[in-house]
Amino acid sequence: MSADPPSFVSQNLDRIRAAQGPVHAIGTDYPPGIRIERHSHDRHQLLHALSGVVLVATDAGRWIVPPELALWIPAGCEHSVDMLGPVRMRSVYVRPGDIGPQAPTPKVLEMTPLVRALVVDAVALSGTPHGPRHRLVADLLLQDIPRLPEQPLALPLPADPRLLRLCRDFLAAPDARTPLDQWADRAGMSRRSLSRHFRQETGLGLDRWRQQACVFAALPRLIAGETVTTVALDLGYESPAAFTTMFRRMLGRSPRAYRP
Repeated sequence: MSADPPSFVSQNLDRIRAAQGPVHAIGTDYPPGIRIERHSHDRHQLLHALSGVVLVATDAGRWIVPPELALWIPAGCEHSVDMLGPVRMRSVYVRPGDIGPQAPTPKVLEMTPLVRALVVDAVALSGTPHGPRHRLVADLLLQDIPRLPEQPLALPLPADPRLLRLCRDFLAAPDARTPLDQWADRAGMSRRSLSRHFRQETGLGLDRWRQQACVFAALPRLIAGETVTTVALDLGYESPAAFTTMFRRMLGRSPRAYRP
């Protein structure tokens, strides 16, 4: 089912607010290029794409969600969602009081075959929310979601204005060749001080952050059909092989796996 995002988001929010019980499930198939503007909901969301890649953004950073993974979005967290190509999205919304304490920012989680099957089943059973099977599926989801391992596919943004400016400039034109000494000069810090402050602000080292930023920049282009060579060279990598090694280390799959 495709839908006009503004009206559809409003309808979904109404459905979520009106939902009874601990777990509410919604499934939607989106065409390429759809953007759901900033919004929030009063339940936690486990966002999972059966196929396609999703990019979620908040004031605190960005998160990328390929099909093998899911994104946990805490209740009240304002976020936008971009569909990188066609996406078959399946989400479950969890009442905050029915699951343990959660961090205030999203996190990428590795999906297990069981949780994926439970999410699909919960969507299929959404028309009978008070049935015994729905209650069993909901109970299993509440037990298994907290056990999903977290994956480091966040791109957090620092609060320090100097560091934030560097990050935003890099996101606008990512280039793996940019020397870290240049970043230090622009921030008015030594390289050592820059590295220390950056890790304190984001939880990531500079090299790791920039590699992940390159992955975030590459995915929409790969999904749109651009060649690995073109993307790799545009992002400043010396060769497609060097880019592929970095990409596979980040996502566990080669860049070609995301091309149509």
